[in-house]
Amino acid sequence: MAQRDYYEILGVERTIDAAGLKSAYRKLAMVHHPDRNGGSEESLAQFKEISEAYTVLSDDQKRAAYDRFGHAGVNGGAGGGDPFGRGGGQGFHDINDIFSQVFGDAFGDAFGGRGGGRQQQAGPRRGSDLRYDLEITLEQAYKGAEVEIAVPTTMTCEVCDGSGAKAGTKPTICSTCGGAGRVRQANGFFQVERTCPRCGGSGEMIADPCGTCHGHGQVRKNRQLSLKVPAGVDDGSRIRLSGEGEAGQRGGPRGDLYVFLSVHDHELFERDNLDLLVTVPVPMTVAALGGVVDAPCLVSDACDGKCKATVEVPAGAQTGKTVRIKGKGMPHLNGRQRGDLVVELFVETPTDLTPRQKELMQELAASFGESQNPRNSSFAGKAKRFWADILGGDADNPKETA
Repeated sequence: MAQRDYYEILGVERTIDAAGLKSAYRKLAMVHHPDRNGGSEESLAQFKEISEAYTVLSDDQKRAAYDRFGHAGVNGGAGGGDPFGRGGGQGFHDINDIFSQVFGDAFGDAFGGRGGGRQQQAGPRRGSDLRYDLEITLEQAYKGAEVEIAVPTTMTCEVCDGSGAKAGTKPTICSTCGGAGRVRQANGFFQVERTCPRCGGSGEMIADPCGTCHGHGQVRKNRQLSLKVPAGVDDGSRIRLSGEGEAGQRGGPRGDLYVFLSVHDHELFERDNLDLLVTVPVPMTVAALGGVVDAPCLVSDACDGKCKATVEVPAGAQTGKTVRIKGKGMPHLNGRQRGDLVVELFVETPTDLTPRQKELMQELAASFGESQNPRNSSFAGKAKRFWADILGGDADNPKETA
């Protein structure tokens, strides 16, 4: 049987805007609602039809597909999917969904309790999730750590075992809602469902409350927890502890605890994804002639932040040059990959020279005029002899200076 045109079902033009579409649906829904027509099967069928039409046309993407391909565009032919689940789509599987969207939650179950009404609040309820912010050091992020934290949370009252009633007494069923936690009130042909005003939705009344929790069934405490921080975490990393959140109500399960990590700035290192960046001072003699210097790193399992890595400094190195040491950066959180240690060189100029050292420096400065290229072999030989004269030692192994 051919389906009717959605615009025809709602009695609107194809150019109608969203506000007009919603208004048309509201009017037809009021007329054809089955509760207003004695539960008529014919009214139910018409109500489903107009709800299906509105479901498609109120969605911009589905409406565009329908305008282009017709019913095939929303029944699986162009990837749309049937809004009521007949074609494998993920739209509204119950017309209560679209009805409550248009008319609001105050109407509760659109069919007065038939077929999947709202969940009552009187039974056990899961506790709320919690967030805890924790700052750790770069060393802890590098190696991993086990940290003790104190989390403010609600706990089930041990005195009344969560009932809220004084020891030796029990809560009684609320006489207003009969333990349901919600009451219904007729409003025209609708039934309006609200939280019970007497028991506040609990479904129970406590005549003699517990003196410890004052009838709430829960108390506020700091909960001590041990948290394992995995190696490789970074700013914004989140750790979920299942069942460590707020206590549930009326026997419900606890919520979860989410720990958000931030890594404290380090005095030496800067992190760039998996790489560690560090600046190392280099004596001018080593920068000119080449050599090795030590750089701090975090490479040992028992590292105290004073570990050293050897850095090869090429001859003629300038301030800002970087040397990359493979595999000595941060570990990957979920794998064996490891970043690099990126060492930035900072060439130091010697200070407090003696008169003789100043004289030799002047000789070196004068020697630069002999060639436009101070790196030629003649200059290199002079430079070695120069540093040997100033600092002592042989020409091939000049001593470093501060």
